[in-house]
Amino acid sequence: MTAATLADDAALAALHALSFDRGWSAADFAAFLADGATVLIARSGDAPVAMVAVRAAAGEAEILTLATHPDFRGRGLAAGLLAQAMAQLSADGVERLMLEVAADNAPARALYLRAGFRDVGRRRGYYPRSSGPVDAIVMARPLDRPSRERPGS
Repeated sequence: MTAATLADDAALAALHALSFDRGWSAADFAAFLADGATVLIARSGDAPVAMVAVRAAAGEAEILTLATHPDFRGRGLAAGLLAQAMAQLSADGVERLMLEVAADNAPARALYLRAGFRDVGRRRGYYPRSSGPVDAIVMARPLDRPSRERPGS
């Protein structure tokens, strides 16, 4: 698992489009990266097959998106990227991680619950769908603070 660079923007957009009705463009990913977001990638060969994008500010962070190529789902890639992102954010001093997930996305909700996230809010009708709008569930979890004790203290 590696950090994305601007050179990955088109591949990230292609991966995102496989997972969401309204995929983000290469320009969207380039803007996120240029703005300081971190995108961690799991690859198969040179191709990204899973990613998580996070942005941190003022002791909090948000998961912007998490996606896995349909052919690679069920292999623990998303859980591994999520754990890596949480460890990195914690080491950077982030105390709380938040996200939004569609209420009808049961696999993603289960992943986040297993990772220690809890529901903290709801945005009614947030995600447009052809069958009608779907609520967004806002979830959050505290991140462990790295130990700053010196050996022998």
